[in-house]
Amino acid sequence: MRTIGRWAFTALIVNTIIGSGIFGIPSELNAIVGRASPIAMLLAGLGMGIMMACFAEVASQFTEPGGAYLYTRTAFGRFVGMQVAWFSWLAPMAATAAGANLLAIYLAGFFPATASGTGRAAVLTVLIGFLAFANYVGIRTGTGLNNVFTVAKLLPLGLLIVLGLVHFAKHPEAIRVGEIASPGIGGWVDALLLLAFAYAGFENVMIPMGEVKNPRRTVPFSLAIGLLLCMSIYALIQFIVVVTIGTGHIDRPLAATAGVLIGSSGAMFVTIAAMLSSYGNLSAIMLATPRLTYSLAEQHDFPGFFGKVHPRFKTPHVSIVILSVLTWILAVSGTFRWALALASGAVIIIYASVCASLIRLRQLHPSVDALRLPFGYGFAVTGMAVALILLTRLTLKEGFLLILTAGLATVNWVWARRNFPSPSDSAAVHLTSAPH
Repeated sequence: MRTIGRWAFTALIVNTIIGSGIFGIPSELNAIVGRASPIAMLLAGLGMGIMMACFAEVASQFTEPGGAYLYTRTAFGRFVGMQVAWFSWLAPMAATAAGANLLAIYLAGFFPATASGTGRAAVLTVLIGFLAFANYVGIRTGTGLNNVFTVAKLLPLGLLIVLGLVHFAKHPEAIRVGEIASPGIGGWVDALLLLAFAYAGFENVMIPMGEVKNPRRTVPFSLAIGLLLCMSIYALIQFIVVVTIGTGHIDRPLAATAGVLIGSSGAMFVTIAAMLSSYGNLSAIMLATPRLTYSLAEQHDFPGFFGKVHPRFKTPHVSIVILSVLTWILAVSGTFRWALALASGAVIIIYASVCASLIRLRQLHPSVDALRLPFGYGFAVTGMAVALILLTRLTLKEGFLLILTAGLATVNWVWARRNFPSPSDSAAVHLTSAPH
């Protein structure tokens, strides 16, 4: 039964895109492009719009759950699907590592000892360990608490925007043309790579396409409106940070902004909101991600132990433990910005794969009853080109982990192909078009 209308779908998109990262990204972005950072927010949104458009067409052809893994496996076969599955596993791990580091950064506003060294490691261990335990024994977050996390995320952002605009009206200052050109091409590409993380998440909403009313009309409308709303919020927040506290590197930029606009009580309010938002995001990721590896194990694409269910708690406990350990390693060994870049690299590869799937699926099924994007080939090629340019800006450490992930996915594919041969290895998966 199709129950999700266009405004409900729009709200889902906005809520999944705007995560806890906005509480830490402004300072990192200022360090790259300075006072031109609000413009970078807008440009990144336009670039992500290309990826969204390709996702909308591809997703409209499926009613089964599976997301990018299903799309790419259908288009190119089991090998490419396996690669996307591994990057779909890496991306939430890196995002959780980034979120955990962000929470530790804001916690340091109350307890400075948690900012670095053993204090930071202890916070990350307790945080990730608690989330792992909660998922292991099957503790679920109620709907009411999820609503609290959503309000905690959006309320301080709206408050800062209103107060910041009032502050700017009293102290106007224009951005000079030289400030836009000074970061250079490399700086702007670095900024867009960082912001891929900020705009990621919409792909998770595309999975339940069978529940969306009139997807041909609803999906393009909701994606466009949702993206415009997110771009507006992000650009305004970045603008408020720049005009209020400048472009110096500050660990807790929104708390510092609130301190100037409201005072110490405002800074404390935003700090608490940032920690609640981070915890809500981490909780949702840690709940959903083990189900991905559990599902892949059931399909014989992952080793069978990922699909084991605890006899008492009825949870995929092995998947939860492995995810938690790997996430902890990423969180402790890296910084907030490093984890952001790693997560961005993973999602960019996923998005580029879906863009390529648009071209392949049009070739395989030219008459499928689904959404058809005007100039779809142009969007797909542009999306892949943008992705390639962004990936060239990854550091050696980030690139190594992405290459390692691809290598492990290849070994996994060889193992799965040898032990569980499937006709889908030759890209012969049946495509189910979504009715409209």
